[in-house]
Amino acid sequence: MRRRYGRYREILAILTRHGFGWLLAQLNLKSQIPIEERLRPTRSADPDVQAVHLRLAFEELGPTFIKLGQVLSTRSDLLPPAYIEELALLQDTVPPVAYEQISLVIESELGAPPEDVFDWINPLPLAAASIGQVHEARLKGGEDVVVKVQRPGVQAQVERDLDILQDLAKRYTQLTELGAALDVSGLTEEFAFNLRCELDYVREGQNADQIRDDFAGNDRIHIPEIYWDYTTERVLVMERLHGVKVNDLQALDALEIDRKQLGETSVQLMLEEMFVHGFFHADPHPGNLLVTEEGVIGMMDFGIMGRLDSRFQDSLTRLFMAMDRRDSERVMDEMATMGMLNDQMNRRTFRRDLDRLIMCYANRPLEDLAAANIFGELTALARRHRLRLPNELVLVAKVMALAEGTGLLLDPEFDFLTFAQPYLEKHWFQRRSPAKVGEQMAEGLLDLAEFGISFPRRLTRLAAQLERGELGAKVEVRGIDAALNRLQRMVFQLAAAILVSALIVGLSQFMHMVNPSPTFQMYAGRFYGVLFFIATMLGLWLLISIVRSGRKSL
Repeated sequence: MRRRYGRYREILAILTRHGFGWLLAQLNLKSQIPIEERLRPTRSADPDVQAVHLRLAFEELGPTFIKLGQVLSTRSDLLPPAYIEELALLQDTVPPVAYEQISLVIESELGAPPEDVFDWINPLPLAAASIGQVHEARLKGGEDVVVKVQRPGVQAQVERDLDILQDLAKRYTQLTELGAALDVSGLTEEFAFNLRCELDYVREGQNADQIRDDFAGNDRIHIPEIYWDYTTERVLVMERLHGVKVNDLQALDALEIDRKQLGETSVQLMLEEMFVHGFFHADPHPGNLLVTEEGVIGMMDFGIMGRLDSRFQDSLTRLFMAMDRRDSERVMDEMATMGMLNDQMNRRTFRRDLDRLIMCYANRPLEDLAAANIFGELTALARRHRLRLPNELVLVAKVMALAEGTGLLLDPEFDFLTFAQPYLEKHWFQRRSPAKVGEQMAEGLLDLAEFGISFPRRLTRLAAQLERGELGAKVEVRGIDAALNRLQRMVFQLAAAILVSALIVGLSQFMHMVNPSPTFQMYAGRFYGVLFFIATMLGLWLLISIVRSGRKSL
């Protein structure tokens, strides 16, 4: 607990030093900031300056925040362009851990020192990142492999930071209107889940196996073999791929590889991952794609994956087709199905902005359009109207943008949307083929049969609960608080009107009924005058308040 509290204060101090004390003040955490940091002068409010300092703060805070910054750099629906551009510069490269420490991790996980497990292992890493580093090696059987080893202590550090991040996100969601609208707490929980998955190398190996099974028999792609006898949660041993990076154009030309065909193949594999298998590599940047001498694409690094169920695949396909037909109403319907719209948004204003966006691209041929630009416009629209973009949609947009970039790099005339449109239409019609519809009807009949069999038992339980008084109903009426407040004001005004009327009538009756003695006639006149003046003022106040209430309700 003491170490967590110390790390908490360290995070707050670093954020304050980089000019984000205003954010911590919104979270009621100003008292937790060290006094020397609170006394520092306030930094510029310029978004470009703040974006730079956010990147610097994340770099200083370590692995968890570097990963967070990389994720946020893909969320243009949440952050302004200046922050997106700056966070995209975050590099997950750090000085390598000494081989002696790596050797201890391997021995702890595999039960033997590296020299007993491998025929040979290079003490110098091929790559080093904030979570792990990769070494080339050879197994006793002669297989060339790469060994991915988690850095010592990183798991405990990430868990501590995630705990603090989720606490800060919960505060921001509870204390700010923007945090509640964007569900920052939910977004942070999703980030924490994905990062924990990335820390588990067993899960990464399973992801590779599933992708290999999905593309079994496809000779255009090669997924490295996982050596499960040497793989644990912190150590991953997999086949080493030999080839050139997909963005090394000179090397591709030297191998006489058809770059145009290669670009089409890379995009087609990505579309097949998403719309056929529903399980896709969510970080297919050029560093994770190798090309063999035969022109086969080798894929690496399966820590970040995406899943699309059949319902989301259909919604995504319908969304693209509605955009192509310029049907803004259908686009909004599909967005609602995906859970993107919120109750607070102004649907009329959003519809207008969506129509304008569609009209911007309406008269332009597909070959003149770029998917990345369209996604950028849509995410800007989402940020302006505070839509909640599902993580799946964000990953799809990211992967499509990367695929489009790779296709254009390999073939400057490559047209992503024209290439993808027939594939999406094919998927749409396959989902509605007679065989598929028959399969769905059969599943529906089975569900109906199961419900019919279980219905009497459920009805018996329901009747028993009714007899015991265990059933209740909770009704939530939106806007009821405002209506009750208006009703309360109306009742108060009515009561005040009755009291004022009674006061005036009572005073007039009292003056006729009571005849004060000559001694008190002078004081009685003043007394009645004051009371009449008060009654008149109350009546005027009541009249003004009724008029104002009527104007507010219009």
